Amino acid sequence: MQCPPIRGYGYNGRHGFQSRRRHCFRHRNMDAFFASIPPRTPSKRSPLPRPSLVNSIPNGASLRSVDHRNGFPENLSRNSSSKRKSDPIRYSKLSGTVKPPTIERNLECTLEELCYGCMKKVMITRDVLTLSGQIIQEDEILSVKVNPGWKKGTKVTFEGMGNESPGAYAADVTFVIAEKRHSLFRRVGDDLELTVEIPLVKALTGCSFPIPLLGGGTMNLEIDEIIGPGYQRVIKGQGMANKKEPGSRGNLNVSFLVNFPKDLTNEQRTAAVSVLGDSG
Repeated sequence: MQCPPIRGYGYNGRHGFQSRRRHCFRHRNMDAFFASIPPRTPSKRSPLPRPSLVNSIPNGASLRSVDHRNGFPENLSRNSSSKRKSDPIRYSKLSGTVKPPTIERNLECTLEELCYGCMKKVMITRDVLTLSGQIIQEDEILSVKVNPGWKKGTKVTFEGMGNESPGAYAADVTFVIAEKRHSLFRRVGDDLELTVEIPLVKALTGCSFPIPLLGGGTMNLEIDEIIGPGYQRVIKGQGMANKKEPGSRGNLNVSFLVNFPKDLTNEQRTAAVSVLGDSG
């Protein structure tokens, strides 16, 4: 009896599977047929890796979608040409590198330094991460250029000059401009205020006296009128530098504090009454 040809892959007990060849299978029963098939050994190929979440993406882009049917990236999937649809697994960016808070330090400046500008050098001590992963401390000198006209609260930032730590960017260092208290002047915007004490006799009779200026030097101020409460003289161009208008400065506002005598003799009282009695 001749068996009909079987196309494709067939099996015989001696040579295993054979492709595209005609064979005739003769078995007395089905049990004998299956008994002749050798058992399959498990595959030694390791299972495909499961997609894992990446902590950081250098260029800021999200991870490519992964075909969850076989674990291959979408553009490398063996079934990417299949018409079957499935929802890809997408991972958004999770950055493992963090930016620590900015370190702020006050930088005190005199009114002279803020008026004329200066270069201030500040030494800081910071933590530095070595190539071997150790943290050491080192001193660093930072140069801060103070421009004419800067005011308190102005901030100067040095990026990445702060402490370093594993898995993080280096911290920034910010200097906040603070004004030192001056012994003579008080700043109000771009103007300076100065208070001068004078005796009563000069307040009543007029006077001429030197006025100190910021940065050193004096100028002579003449007053030929009575100095009363609230009296003020304005000296233009002797205030603080104007940051918005380079080369220009605010005003110096001079106020006066009249010193009254603590005691008067009877003769002085009589003389004062005779002179001031009709002044009303």
